[in-house]
Amino acid sequence: MDRRQVLKGAMTGALALWASPSLRAAQQASAAAGVKKVTDRVSVIDAGTNVIVLSGADGLLLVDTGAPKSGDRLAAALKGIAANSKVTTVFNTHYHLDQTGNNELFSAAGAKIIAHDRTRQMMANEYWIPEEVRYEKPRPRGAWPTQTFFNKETLKAGDEQIEYGYLLDAHTGGDLYVFFKNANVLAVGDVASPVKDPELDWITGAWIGARVTAMDLLLKISNEKTQFIPGTGPVMTQAEFKAERELMEIVRQRLFKQTRAGDGPKDMLEAGVLKDLPRTWKDPYKFIYAAAKGTWGNNNKLDPDVV
Repeated sequence: MDRRQVLKGAMTGALALWASPSLRAAQQASAAAGVKKVTDRVSVIDAGTNVIVLSGADGLLLVDTGAPKSGDRLAAALKGIAANSKVTTVFNTHYHLDQTGNNELFSAAGAKIIAHDRTRQMMANEYWIPEEVRYEKPRPRGAWPTQTFFNKETLKAGDEQIEYGYLLDAHTGGDLYVFFKNANVLAVGDVASPVKDPELDWITGAWIGARVTAMDLLLKISNEKTQFIPGTGPVMTQAEFKAERELMEIVRQRLFKQTRAGDGPKDMLEAGVLKDLPRTWKDPYKFIYAAAKGTWGNNNKLDPDVV
């Protein structure tokens, strides 16, 4: 053990002794509740999916509300972050239930819910789920966003400058990003998938070309120190996010080639669209099927030799 490690250990021990019992208890409660500190003011709670929390003098701001039936765990984690603070604002990165499962909890308490207008439409109306051959009923009104936008907006929460904008057809038809500019933290929802298969909700318009374009936009507004927070999984560096973008670009090029050849999903899979990549898919056919559907729906946006 070198001198630096000895000093580091001594400082850690001293800090633990200086911390008050109540502070240590709060920190332990937060850790037990699945809370990860990203910056002094930004935390991530594991509520089945990632819930991002910005704490400030005016209350708490959330990005997404977690999976259904995680409300009690989420409420306990929020108390560990700021015992007496109220959630004033919620962003929904998209309409999927695993990211918006506790919207009603915060709406009923008076929080404003912000989302893209297409996210509100998907929540407020019946829609078709092709893989299950059925219609999904609208969400209860209390789950709906109360404020929508179309392109890009800004918001100030205390001294934090927040930019949020539309990611056209990247994962669903209504994705958004939330950029905490002072903290240099970028919430990207399911436009990044470090631990689960990337998804393309083709029935709402999502397709792989738009996903790569959206990832390029996110890289453009960020820098090498930006921390990217996906809808599920660990916080990512810009380099890690860029690596996922490069992988999706390889898949995009292969899909375009197979689409021009007239291949269907099984043909694409057999042709090796997902072979020799730095990651594997748990359900490769499901991804290829959705990707093919999206690509066929955007055939006029493929390479120039499309007739």
